Parts: sequence; structure tokens; C-alpha cells
Amino acid sequence: MARFGITLPEGRVLRYLGLRVVQVVPTILAIVVLNFFFLRLAPGDLAEVIAGEAGSATPEYMAMLRQQFGLDEPLLIQFVKYMTQLFQLNLGYSFRNSMPVLDLILSRAPNTALLMLSSLTLAVLLGILFGAVSAQWQGRWPDGVLSAFSTVGFATPLFWVGLMLIVLFSVELRWLPAGGMRDLQRDYQGLAAVADIARHMVLPVFSLAFFYIAIYTRLTRSAMLEVQELDYVRTARAKGIAPLPIAVRHVLRNALLPLVTMTGLQLGTLLSGSVVIETVFAWPGMGRLAFDAVFQRDLNLLLGVLFFSSFLVIVSNLVTDLVYALLDPRIDIR
Repeated sequence: MARFGITLPEGRVLRYLGLRVVQVVPTILAIVVLNFFFLRLAPGDLAEVIAGEAGSATPEYMAMLRQQFGLDEPLLIQFVKYMTQLFQLNLGYSFRNSMPVLDLILSRAPNTALLMLSSLTLAVLLGILFGAVSAQWQGRWPDGVLSAFSTVGFATPLFWVGLMLIVLFSVELRWLPAGGMRDLQRDYQGLAAVADIARHMVLPVFSLAFFYIAIYTRLTRSAMLEVQELDYVRTARAKGIAPLPIAVRHVLRNALLPLVTMTGLQLGTLLSGSVVIETVFAWPGMGRLAFDAVFQRDLNLLLGVLFFSSFLVIVSNLVTDLVYALLDPRIDIR
């Protein structure tokens, strides 16, 4: 670990990881318990939805459906069975989709990961660029324009951005597809298939990234302005170093540390934002899966999506702590 700038022995890092894992277990258990009982407080269940669609909501038919889905058992018994399955890495069965919940989530997770990572990458790159320009031109017109943009980005709902982009680029200009992940009318292969997916990604990626570009612009600007006043930056200026090397090597490099923390913590909000964006653009990901599960009262599927998402957020926070320590050797991993 010394080549990354961490002077602590690797054994200390392993102990730190072990301690964090021990801390994570009760957190995950608390999330599982709260999700299970809170979702049971919502009115309606899968049996009512299916019976309503079938047009046969007789007491006998409803009783048969609840028995088939295990909804007629006491709540405590249902919880014990759910926890038993969970410890066996079994997230249950989605009767609505007629397949195991884990298989259904794994089939959609890559699509959500592609959307989220692309949006996060775009947001970080543009946020750093805009923030650095705004800090270097503080009080001038570029700073004013970018500050106005970040304010609009904070205040604009994600779904509205998505709808406006659809109206402009899909309906009016007809440059980009309005939804979906692929063109279902054509069977593209190879690079053509990659290009087709890329075209479908443009609008949802920018819609999801719009809000976070504003956040990273503000964060980078404020961090750079703070670092510019530190002693070592003044010393670099006194030595006659050009402004651009100072801004890139000394100011921006150290200003990125808070951005690393924010990026890791934003994964949870990205997941929640993906529910909206995937619904607006009919993107076949976990967000759309959770949205459909809510309306279909598919509690097994919804519990599985929530558990999987919570696990990803916790893991990302752990990775963020480690990356932060790699970037800043002053951090002491205990």
C-alpha cells in the first residue's frame, strides 16, 4: 500500500475492512427488518391486483391467491421465512413475473449500472471542468454564467428535464429516440448494436446527470477557492510558477478530495433518481423494476430491489473511504 501513498501496513488496512464489515452487518439487518414491516403497512397486496385484473375478486378466489402467495400466514411467520431465505441468499420468488427475484434483479442491474456510471462520469467530468473555470474566473462573466447554471440545476426536477429533452430532441428535431434501450424494429449486431444503445443513452444519461453537474460545479468551485488561500499555494505563486500549473497541480488536485467523498455518497441518490429517469425513458433497469413492483404490489420483488440497492450503497461508502485514504496519505485507517 506504500506505493499509493499510505504508510500504514497492509495488516492495518485488513483490520479496518474487517471492522467496517462488522459494522455493516447490523445496518443491513436493520434495513431488512424496516423494509419488511413498513411495506406490509401499505394497503393492498398482490392477490388483490391479480384478482382485479382477472375480474374475479370473489372471497374464495382471493383466499386461494393469498394461500398460494403465502399471504394468509401470520406476519411473524412470513418474516421468519423471509429471513431464512435471505440467509440462504434467496431473495424469494416474483409471482407476478414468474421467476426468482434475484434472477430478475441481475437481469436489470447491468442496465442500471450502465446508466448510473455513465451519468456519474459525465457529471464528475463536467462538474470539475465548470467548477475549475468558475473558480479561476471568479467574479467575471464565466463565473456568473456557471453559477446561474448550477442554480437552475439545483432547482429543476429530473423528470421535467427528461420530458423537455424528449420534446426537443425526439419530438421536434427527431435526432434521438424518446425511450427504450434498443431499437426493437432492427436487429443490430456488433458495433451497430453498441451505437444504437449509445443513441438511446444520450437523453437519459444527461437528464440524470444534470442535477449532479450543478452539485459538482458548486463543490469544485468552493473547494478550489478555499485551497487557493492556503500557504503552499501562496508560496508557489511567490516562486513565479505560472497560474495554470498552480491551478492544476496544487489547487485542483487537493480540491478534489471532498469531491471523492461526495461522489461515493451520491450513489444512493443516483439510485433514487434512476427510478424517475428509467420510468420517463422506459429504460429497462432496476429503477423501472421497483416502480412496476410498487404498482403491482409485488412485495417480494420490491424487497429484493431495496435490499440489493442498500447493499450497493453500503459497499460504495466503504470503497469511498478507502479511495479517500489512497488520495490523502494524512488519513489514518484504523
